[in-house]
Amino acid sequence: MELLIVIVFALGYLAITLEHSLKIDKLIPAVSMMAICWAIIAFGIDDFKYWFDSGQHKLLESFGALEHEGKMHLMEETLLHHLGKTAEILFFLLGAMTIVEIIDYFDGFSTFKSYIKTKNKKRLLWIFAFLAFILSAIIDNLTATIVLITILQKIVNNKETRMWFAGLIIIAANAGGAWSPIGDVTTTMLWIANKVSAGKLVEFLVIPSLVCMVIPVFIASFMKPFKGNLDGDVEVSPDEIHDTTYSSIMLYLGLGMILFVPAFKTITHLPPYVGMMLSLGVVCTFAEIFSTKQFRITSLSDNKDSVGHHSPVHKSLSQIEMPSVLFFFGILMAVAALESLGMLFHFAEDLNTTIPNTDIVVMLLGVGSAIIDNVPLVAASLGMFSQEIDNPLWHFIAFSAGTGGSMLIIGSASGVVAMGMEKISFFWYLKKITWLAALGFISGAATFMLMRFLIIG
Repeated sequence: MELLIVIVFALGYLAITLEHSLKIDKLIPAVSMMAICWAIIAFGIDDFKYWFDSGQHKLLESFGALEHEGKMHLMEETLLHHLGKTAEILFFLLGAMTIVEIIDYFDGFSTFKSYIKTKNKKRLLWIFAFLAFILSAIIDNLTATIVLITILQKIVNNKETRMWFAGLIIIAANAGGAWSPIGDVTTTMLWIANKVSAGKLVEFLVIPSLVCMVIPVFIASFMKPFKGNLDGDVEVSPDEIHDTTYSSIMLYLGLGMILFVPAFKTITHLPPYVGMMLSLGVVCTFAEIFSTKQFRITSLSDNKDSVGHHSPVHKSLSQIEMPSVLFFFGILMAVAALESLGMLFHFAEDLNTTIPNTDIVVMLLGVGSAIIDNVPLVAASLGMFSQEIDNPLWHFIAFSAGTGGSMLIIGSASGVVAMGMEKISFFWYLKKITWLAALGFISGAATFMLMRFLIIG
């Protein structure tokens, strides 16, 4: 039965990896393999000798001696436990996604255009890199990439130049997401699972992540694509910077309420999704108020302002990427099936025996995240290691999983979305950007290990 589950998981994983070749959304294999894996467990429950108690994080070797009813009851409790933990992540993401959509509804991200006034390519590269690094730490690397490439398309006409900028934005966005508990799905997973705290994550990873971003950008700034000034670029007009009256207000309010979530968790010790729901409630309240005000003003004129005639909350909720949410659900629950049977526990033991150096193991996870999705890799690591909260191992996993995906354009959500927006080919990225991302990853990893040595000894 264990072999059958592994085969199902491997086939599902392969389908996720080949999403673009198969032309099927990755949510389909994710939710399918989740359901099939748990169905196999239910049908073959009497044949399993081991069961992993995720709540107590220990292997129940006496599982095989239990009666059928006892095994089924334990399976149902375990399934409910994993559903609860997965729901914490999903509701957190749903709240964050909705806030971002509300900001976009009021065209809040257009405010960033005001910071871009230069035509010098090198200076523009550094502006976009730091914007990506900071913005991704607040609203996640995927959204940051979408926002910045959208702005990039408005100010750079040359496609080849835009592709180079997009490649460096991917590296900067992934690096920025690694040091924030809300910057990437994987860091959010580790934070919600109480493997890292927000303060220690920032303390340990902000400098390695900065190095991971600065090194590639510094090298690229001396390369031919970033020499000279932009030709035929589009000027940013004042009208384009603020499309609505409340764009800046909603931008700063939305970002501020997202940043409030870690503070709320620290003060109340409640799960992060509770704070995110509070933040969502505040942002939604102001969105509805501003929308009503605009309706009253514009209703007297012939100018039909979409912001005033629709509920921003309802509109924003309709824009949520539910396929991504269902993908996270499917993959996390599928990995939970492997964890429950003790497979990840035994795999971790074998891995530590074969490769006793955990740094090498974690860096291999980073390299692996460039080939396959980093979400299941981190989900698997949660079941492989049992170190306490804020152990340097968890911080290194967060860094490696977050930044390692930059080495291939398919290795991260930000890379995939940039690939779609700018039609960047896999092999162009491999030839032009991969080596820069690899240098950044290695430099950041070396910086982390040096800091760990100096801090811990």
